[in-house]
Amino acid sequence: MKAGWNFDNSYARLPDRFFSKLNPTPVKAPELVILNHALAKSLGLDEEVLESEEGVEVFAGNRIPEEATPLAQAYAGHQFGHFTMLGDGRAILLGEQITPNGERFDIQLKGSGKTPYSRGGDGRAALGPMLREYIISEAMHALQIPTTRSLAVVTTGETIIREKELPGSILTRVASSHLRVGTFQYASQWGTLEELQALADYALERHFPNFVEAGNRYLFLLEEVMKRQAELIAKWQLVGFVHGVMNTDNMTISGETIDYGPCAFMDTFHYETVFSSIDYHGRYAYGNQPYIGSWNLARLAESLIPLLHEDEDQAIEMAKEAITQFSKLYYHHWLEGMRAKLGISNEEDQDEILIKDLLKMMQKYEADYTNTFRALTLGQYEGMELFNTNTFKEWHENWKERLKKQPESEETVQERMCKNNPAIIPRNYRVEEALEAAVEKGDYSVMEKFLHVLSDPYAYTKDQEEYTELPPPSCEPYRTFCGT
Repeated sequence: MKAGWNFDNSYARLPDRFFSKLNPTPVKAPELVILNHALAKSLGLDEEVLESEEGVEVFAGNRIPEEATPLAQAYAGHQFGHFTMLGDGRAILLGEQITPNGERFDIQLKGSGKTPYSRGGDGRAALGPMLREYIISEAMHALQIPTTRSLAVVTTGETIIREKELPGSILTRVASSHLRVGTFQYASQWGTLEELQALADYALERHFPNFVEAGNRYLFLLEEVMKRQAELIAKWQLVGFVHGVMNTDNMTISGETIDYGPCAFMDTFHYETVFSSIDYHGRYAYGNQPYIGSWNLARLAESLIPLLHEDEDQAIEMAKEAITQFSKLYYHHWLEGMRAKLGISNEEDQDEILIKDLLKMMQKYEADYTNTFRALTLGQYEGMELFNTNTFKEWHENWKERLKKQPESEETVQERMCKNNPAIIPRNYRVEEALEAAVEKGDYSVMEKFLHVLSDPYAYTKDQEEYTELPPPSCEPYRTFCGT
């Protein structure tokens, strides 16, 4: 094939317990909806060939590239706190694309048919949710947040049944890997010690090759995953992103954001913001994300106990000591990020109070999260009740005084704020507008324009301004859904 596929299949060389080899289920009449040209180029792929019938057949699962070894991965996970056996119920990993500069990325087809892990599902996906993942994952990449990415979306020419008939679709997802905390839970629960060790060694070699310098490679693995997740979740919090379903099977070893089902970006700032229609108790609310991150990592630590030390009691102590560092790491990244959002470059003891006072005001006056920081960046205070209060005016004076304690000019401060406060985010109502136009009317121009302005969210350009507008008032809270 001329597309430039250059597959290796290192995951397929793990013990058979971790996967089931099978091909995607062919579809009737695939058509390309969108191709990520920049990503294709970085992967070493020929965009023209990908857009041809040959390329579309690959994205649809109808044709398997040479050297690919299609498989569905097995894993487990705590879903809303309850442990269960899982696995790729509607996704097939084609293999790992080796790029021209030697990087390795999983190429996975999502919505590609039933697998041994489908648990009664049809193995398919609807067009709307696949476009939603494309939009949000690419927006996250532009926001400089580690994430899986979207290479292409095709329609299948078939309908699927959810609450109603919907057009079928397949998303081609690109990831540093699909190793999850749940993969280790699966190995710990159902695998042998040798299989658990093989998985851990594979994760180290793939994501943390400097493990050779570590005294205890498996403790090093735990600590490195924890560091990446602490930084990742801090970045979520800093842009108001709510993942929505932080089950352990949705936490990657690589430190990338994965699975964009009930996710959304917060408009009105509130720690208890929840978008998922089934998160009745707010387990995965915005304010709980750092705590859930720590909880998930504790489950990883439990899975690694047999590898940490031959003495179980000592292994448990080592795991506990490692996990206690998460909160400190997370808070360091969050505080550093909040300082940058306010243009602060050095550290002062009162910074935390300044930051928390602002957030307290934002929650009290139901201020828009993104637009509050955009207003501070531009020095334009209008359109929000918050800005008319004496409390804010007093805080604003304190903030300006704080900025005088560093040597930079006002221009430098504003440049720092522009780099850390996105002018736009993929607001929920704008996402829904784009999906409705695409799915209901076959009009992809709304999505394409949206993706264009989202591609550089820190640019503060004229064409972004209409996307900073808040959604119209609604008596119903915005809700998203799992299993999409």
